[in-house]
Amino acid sequence: MKSRRTPESRRTPESKCCPGPKATRRSFLKVGAIAGLGLSLGEYFRMQAAHAAASPDGAPAQSVIYIFMEGGISHIDTFDPKPLAPLEFRGELGVAKTNTGEEIGGMLPRLAAVSDKYTLIRSMTHGEAAHERGVHNMLTGYRPSPAIQYPSFGAVAAHELGVRNDLPPYIAIPNTSGPYHGTGYLSAQYGPFSVGGEPNADNFQVQDLNLPDGVSPERMEARKSLLQTVDHHFASLESSDMLESMDAYYQRAYDLISSQSAREAFAIDQEEDAIRDEYGRHAFGQRLLLARRLVEAGARFITVVDGGWDHHTNIKAGLEGKLPNVDQGVSVLLTDLERRGLLESTLVVMATEFGRTVRINNDAGRDHWPRAFSVLMAGGGTQKGLVLGKTDPRGADVVDNPVGPEDLAATIYAQLGIDPFKKLMTPGDRPIDLVRGGRIVREVLA
Repeated sequence: MKSRRTPESRRTPESKCCPGPKATRRSFLKVGAIAGLGLSLGEYFRMQAAHAAASPDGAPAQSVIYIFMEGGISHIDTFDPKPLAPLEFRGELGVAKTNTGEEIGGMLPRLAAVSDKYTLIRSMTHGEAAHERGVHNMLTGYRPSPAIQYPSFGAVAAHELGVRNDLPPYIAIPNTSGPYHGTGYLSAQYGPFSVGGEPNADNFQVQDLNLPDGVSPERMEARKSLLQTVDHHFASLESSDMLESMDAYYQRAYDLISSQSAREAFAIDQEEDAIRDEYGRHAFGQRLLLARRLVEAGARFITVVDGGWDHHTNIKAGLEGKLPNVDQGVSVLLTDLERRGLLESTLVVMATEFGRTVRINNDAGRDHWPRAFSVLMAGGGTQKGLVLGKTDPRGADVVDNPVGPEDLAATIYAQLGIDPFKKLMTPGDRPIDLVRGGRIVREVLA
């Protein structure tokens, strides 16, 4: 793996209730006009913004798979090993030689064998050692603020790029694990569509995607006709451009429910057994396989969340239990995307909120360490076989080419064809920088 160490030169306001018992179209719908069809799904699509434009055809990345290792995965034991350091620093997991001549953690032999497909940034850094604040940094590109809640990368992608092929633009697998995956000061309609279950489960079904028991396609069409009648009645009572456009957003909900291609994208049970086995018959592997299916179908931004990386005690056993699945799943994802001709148009990012302390503690674990950690990037117009940045001999501090969360954010947006230096508007018409103080990390770009 070739090294490059040359530095580059609100929340939505709460609705105000009006006095009196006046019926509105919205309140009528909420009492059950489309009960059984998944009102939350209808609301989700109804609220998609009209200004969400099509993804720029020339953007290097047409989709993003953002793999988030929640808890703080150890950089020393994975992508930035220090084999010459004393045992109490380097740990007991050893190293694996990559096919590009570098070394990564000994529990990642399959990723070592495909290191010519990805870039490693070994110089990620920020100053937030608490989980919530570190997660916020790495999902939004911003440090937390008491004055404003910032939107996640996926929410921004949904806001800027909109729906494609009847699929929600921002999808979370299996679900979101906290508020920092959300929409911040953007409207709630840009939030993630959560799969809501484990793709590895025998009875896996996506919430809100299937018709409930007893509701046939014919009955759904009858309810759709009823909704159209209700639309016409309330439109005669309330004149509003927003009301006139709402039908189009409800139509998207019907489209998702009735679209064969959309249903098939989520139907992981239709995948060949050999492919499912290749990814691994475990939760992490099947989450990545579902992400690949959704990319293939046209989804914009997919977050895959994997927790359990907060190893304050017995880190050796903890990593031995988790890293083999990661090694298998991520290496196969990159290989599978490449053989399907999707890797060049799909940006894969594997990140975490911070690294771990370089010295193993008295409980045989490692504690929080935001000053240095690693991120993997592949596809979507990024370099192959590159290592960017460097930490000191024990991995404690970045000594070359530091990259902050705001830099990572700017790079992801730029690869999606989103101007990272534009401003977005809060509900109070306050302009906010999409990225503040960041730079596009051009060293990692092809």
